[in-house]
Amino acid sequence: MEPDLVKSSLFYADQRLCSAEILSPSEVRARIEVAVLNFLKILTSPTPAVATLPLVSRTSDNSGLRHGLLSDVSSVFLSHSICTRSLTRANDAKAFIRVWKVMEICFQVLHQGKLVTQRELFYKLLSDSPEFFTSQRQVNITVQDVVALLRCTRQSLGIMASSRGAIIGRLLLQEPGEEIIDCSVLGQAGHVISGDLNLLSKLVFHSDARYIIIVEKDAIFQRLAEDRLFNQIPCILITAKGYPDIATRFILHRLNQNFPDLPVLALVDWNPAGLAILCTYKFGSITMGLESYRYACNVKWLGLRGDDLQLVPQHSLVQLKPRDLQIARSLMSSKLLQLRRMLWMMSQYRVTSSTGNN
Repeated sequence: MEPDLVKSSLFYADQRLCSAEILSPSEVRARIEVAVLNFLKILTSPTPAVATLPLVSRTSDNSGLRHGLLSDVSSVFLSHSICTRSLTRANDAKAFIRVWKVMEICFQVLHQGKLVTQRELFYKLLSDSPEFFTSQRQVNITVQDVVALLRCTRQSLGIMASSRGAIIGRLLLQEPGEEIIDCSVLGQAGHVISGDLNLLSKLVFHSDARYIIIVEKDAIFQRLAEDRLFNQIPCILITAKGYPDIATRFILHRLNQNFPDLPVLALVDWNPAGLAILCTYKFGSITMGLESYRYACNVKWLGLRGDDLQLVPQHSLVQLKPRDLQIARSLMSSKLLQLRRMLWMMSQYRVTSSTGNN
């Protein structure tokens, strides 16, 4: 068999793919207990070894792009390369302890049958362990460490997504035992997307739309909703008000599965940040590579191209900022995406369309 054919097969992909499982609370608690027992076993052995935590590596060197065999959807995946958090390394010791602190709270939350947002988790940890947790970013990284250690999804840990998303347009949705919500008669703010993925997984959808349109900016989303665009072009409008959160990506993925014939289009700025947002919807992210395939969609780019800039008045353009150039360099260095020419064009123009703020 040809090597390229082997590499494209489902079985080869499965050998490389490392994923986070959806587990019941009892299964997650059991994995936490096993982690604790293994740690205690190391500490109490006659010849104690250096205490380390083996985590699935979340780096570009351990990532790839997985192509669907029966669909056009591609997604980021992580392979089985391991990195460690060590108690004896000076720059790792606090990160090592943070993992145990987060697992402790997750164990308690799962035992109580509750859910917490990452923001609530931060305030809890800030109160209980201020010497180890001083920022939301530390909590976010540690949650991903726990996912990489236990190989289960964030929702399985009892951690609920903090959703910023909204949806409006030609869509009827219904929660179990609740009344039907007609998203075409809502105000311009639309229907707020819940951060509870369990609830989102049970939603029932009905739609006569012809398109699903992702809108990067909340201001543009509200303007299109106010103009009732979905009555002129039968569509469903959805926004995460910037970079997409998990809940917005999840409901988009569910809509894509329920209505596979509807094109999914993304209206984003012609700049590196807009492209990064589109890629997150389309492929997922390396940071959440263990779960990316659960949310990826075959998204098409709707919006400006480089050739269109000549049609845009100069006063509507602003110069790219250092942060934009940093994002462009990050995307250009990615092994996953073939975007070099597009990003080079952006850097040459050094301009971005000004379509309003979030």
